[in-house]
Amino acid sequence: MRAVLQRVSSASVTVDGEVVGAIDGSGLLALVGVTHTDGPAQVATMARKISELRLLRDERSVLDEGAPVLVVSQFTLYGAIRKGRRPSWTDAAPGEVAEPLIESLVSALRDLGLAVATGRFGATMQVASVGDGPFTVIVDV
Repeated sequence: MRAVLQRVSSASVTVDGEVVGAIDGSGLLALVGVTHTDGPAQVATMARKISELRLLRDERSVLDEGAPVLVVSQFTLYGAIRKGRRPSWTDAAPGEVAEPLIESLVSALRDLGLAVATGRFGATMQVASVGDGPFTVIVDV
């Protein structure tokens, strides 16, 4: 499981002209990709990382601050561009594997008491964010 975490002051996801998920105020935008070997252990580790990493101002975590998280599935995080000009997506898990794991991650974050907004799995999404910093990290578990 891989995530790109960006500290934001706001972020939203729009599908077909409708905002389907949004956060306001200091929080994290989490673009999350799933690979074939991911399972419950990776979900638990990623939930812990997202919630506890000290990425907000004054070295605080979203858990410390009660800050929101916007989780957006992003299979392209497993795109391979080792050769040629066309990315290969073979390292990305297919939707029927990835979707339940993304849903489990969202549930795990909510179980920790975090406010979590989401995109819509498999949809063409327009993701808007106002970066705070900028501050962006990549997490692989």
